[in-house]
Amino acid sequence: MSKQCCTPMTSSPLSSSDATDAAAAFKALGDPVRLRLMSVIASAGGEICVCELTPLFDVSGPTVSHHLRVLRSAGLIECERRGTWVYYWPLPDRLRQISTLLSVPESAMAE
Repeated sequence: MSKQCCTPMTSSPLSSSDATDAAAAFKALGDPVRLRLMSVIASAGGEICVCELTPLFDVSGPTVSHHLRVLRSAGLIECERRGTWVYYWPLPDRLRQISTLLSVPESAMAE
């Protein structure tokens, strides 16, 4: 797992490795299907079975699996196979990390 980033990019510039790490997450979220998948998984309140995800999208099951693999490779979700089904859940620390990068302190907000 990647190291925890604690500083918003409005407070200090990102290091090269932090920028590379964050770019992978943003790239994974840059596709509308993956962004929506991430939203469904994160809002599920725990874990969700791929059998519940697939019917929500107008793409094939293998395409949904591909998008889930990209999100997993970016460290945004994790999964576990149980019999024939795979269950997915978000990785809160990773979501907090990318959220922190984009946060803007109140003191930096223009009125």
